[in-house]
Amino acid sequence: MLKTTILSSIIAAAAIMPADAQTPKLGVDPIEKVINAMTLDEKLDMLIGTDGNVKSDASATIGSSAVLVPGAAGQLNGIPRLGIPATVVADGPAGLRISPTREGTQKTFYCTHFPIETVMSSTWNTELVRSIGAAMGDEVKHYGVDVLLAPATNIHRNPLNGRNFEYYSEDPLLSGKICAAMVNGVQSNGVGTSLKHFALNNQETNRTSNNVIGTPRTFREIYLKPFEIVVKEAQPWTIMTSYNKINGTMASERCDLVTEILRHEWGFKGMVMTDWYGGQHATMQMEAGNDLLMPGKLAQREELRKAVLNGHLSMEIIDRNVKHVLEYIVKTPRFKKYVADNNPDLKAHAQVTRNAALEGMVLLKNLKNTLPLSKKVSNMAVFGRTSYDFIAGGTGSGDVNHAYVVSLIEGLQNAGFNIDNSVKAAYEKYIPEATEAMPKPDPSNQFAKFLPKHLIPEMSVSGLDLKSIAKSNDVAIITIGKTSGEFADRYISDNFNLTDAEKNMINDVCTAFHKAGKKVVVILNICGVIETASWISGPDAVLTAWLPGQEGGNSVADIITGKESPSGRLPMTWPVSYDDVPSKADFPYPDEISDDQLLEALKGFSDVRTEGSRKNFDYTEYNDGIYVGYRYYATKGVAVSYPFGYGLSYTTFKYGTPDVSKDAKGNIKVSVEVKNSGKVAGKEVVQVYVAAPGKDLDKPARELKGFAKTKKLNPGESQTVEIDIPYESLASFNETASCWQVESGDYTVMVANNVNDAKPLTAVISEEGKVTETVRPCLLPEQK
Repeated sequence: MLKTTILSSIIAAAAIMPADAQTPKLGVDPIEKVINAMTLDEKLDMLIGTDGNVKSDASATIGSSAVLVPGAAGQLNGIPRLGIPATVVADGPAGLRISPTREGTQKTFYCTHFPIETVMSSTWNTELVRSIGAAMGDEVKHYGVDVLLAPATNIHRNPLNGRNFEYYSEDPLLSGKICAAMVNGVQSNGVGTSLKHFALNNQETNRTSNNVIGTPRTFREIYLKPFEIVVKEAQPWTIMTSYNKINGTMASERCDLVTEILRHEWGFKGMVMTDWYGGQHATMQMEAGNDLLMPGKLAQREELRKAVLNGHLSMEIIDRNVKHVLEYIVKTPRFKKYVADNNPDLKAHAQVTRNAALEGMVLLKNLKNTLPLSKKVSNMAVFGRTSYDFIAGGTGSGDVNHAYVVSLIEGLQNAGFNIDNSVKAAYEKYIPEATEAMPKPDPSNQFAKFLPKHLIPEMSVSGLDLKSIAKSNDVAIITIGKTSGEFADRYISDNFNLTDAEKNMINDVCTAFHKAGKKVVVILNICGVIETASWISGPDAVLTAWLPGQEGGNSVADIITGKESPSGRLPMTWPVSYDDVPSKADFPYPDEISDDQLLEALKGFSDVRTEGSRKNFDYTEYNDGIYVGYRYYATKGVAVSYPFGYGLSYTTFKYGTPDVSKDAKGNIKVSVEVKNSGKVAGKEVVQVYVAAPGKDLDKPARELKGFAKTKKLNPGESQTVEIDIPYESLASFNETASCWQVESGDYTVMVANNVNDAKPLTAVISEEGKVTETVRPCLLPEQK
């Protein structure tokens, strides 16, 4: 017994004491030698964020736990004696999020508020998105941050998801390609990204405990595919695991997800970190391959230390994960001794965001060429609360501390229009009064400030003399505003649907202006899909501006004046009604979930994970399978308001006959000439869909397999566009054999301007079927 006790003491001492008296240095000596020189506590420093040295503070869930860069989301520990610096990570998806002011200086540290991810995907322009990422990454580096905690590439499974604005599309190919471009752009500056939320974080309601239940095929073909594309095409420095469970196990604790799929199948070479306070069992996270626990908790440190010393967690696992962290650190600006100057070119980046926003705007309706506005238009009556308080982006970690936001009013004035003062004065009086009357968050509840803000009700226009206003103005502009954010999903009643006040405003303004022979334009300053069928017949033109960043008002003005022709296309389907959404029965019904219930779920955010039987709260079944978005609507023949890929232009385009060929490996190449057959310059999005034979496995009617955006074509100018469709991209996942397989038969290749194009240019290609990859069974249904 004494010998056993002595032996245990020796093992513990070896784990705690340095292995080598001669201290190695990171970057000078091999990483393995540096790891061997670490004490156990130093290794834990590498695996747990800086908050792991103190008791947990759940208020850091939307970040301010870094010291080196105030307002950054988190910080990794350094070990100076081994030449390991502390590094900094910060939000977020639409621009860097740090504190705009600091103690001891009058200097400001504002960041550019770029357009939201939905705008990026609406551009369908990977080159443009890469340039936006480059500008964003430039600010990350100038402000001394090592990793941007973005982008996110979860799927738009349901239009009510509160964070859809942070995600790209309902389609995995479009999501993956646009996201890969963003990652490559950011990382071109020598700073890192954190691809998130891996995986299946598709609802905000009870996101820290919700159990996603589905099949391997559904997961792999729809929800994991964009992550796979980004890993293979961009190699993000880090990946962030999601909060939710997948078939009964926390995502960050699933070895089959984090190690088998991510590293072994896809070849990921970076570091994996948790979302803030994500997961439940630190030991299981380490074993799964989740290298870094953020922002760190003292309880995690204690758990891991005991697990190692008691023989429950092997030192090999610890060393493997530390190695991944150190491999990340040696790439960072801080390790390379870059000194931040805190002086990015915000003026140049403002122009970048202005141009990016206008290319992602989608023209839904343009009756009798209402837009661009005639040069005779001078006087405008501008309605809608968000015309005067434009929404640049969403809330939560996706927000940005910007220096300014150009409102629609300011953008229109900058373009030379005269704004009706009587309407303007009414809103300038109403907005502060209505804001003051709104319920205030409970200051005693530390989580209340994190919930998405509720917008003030729309002002009634019944008190305005609309007849006189219509007579004295050339056109009416109406803005409809909707926002969303973390921790809550969108209400149907007043976020997906327009309120009665909003519909009445549109109706009353349209009636007055149409009687006067004047036109009405609606601008949608929105976070995502909304219902349009009940009101779209009223206005003459409708432009979807999304949440376009800090230069939004100028970008809208550039479009409606014809400075640029709209070239955005929808990255998701707009259904006629929420009742038509395929996942409606398998998604939370936010209108029935109060803020108090959401706050109650957040109380144990950093420590407690709940179990329960409440459908779509404690668990969510993905019964829609692979039939997400247009895959459902097109296959089932369900009418929609606006299909995936839809968008109007001020010009027209004519397509030549596509040349569709196949090489010896089965790879398909599509070549088509696109000519601007209209009267103004513009860009066109070429979309290629493929219909599979569907004999061996159930398949959607058509799936996007490639796309490209032309350069700006002048009237009469042509461009030949080439789109490659790899043979492997035709494969579906066979759950029985756990393999990706392409079935034999005829594949219909369609060149179209949206998924519902009634007359696509088609060609048929015959393919020989084969298995393209066999993988280990992963993400299987939970065994109870």
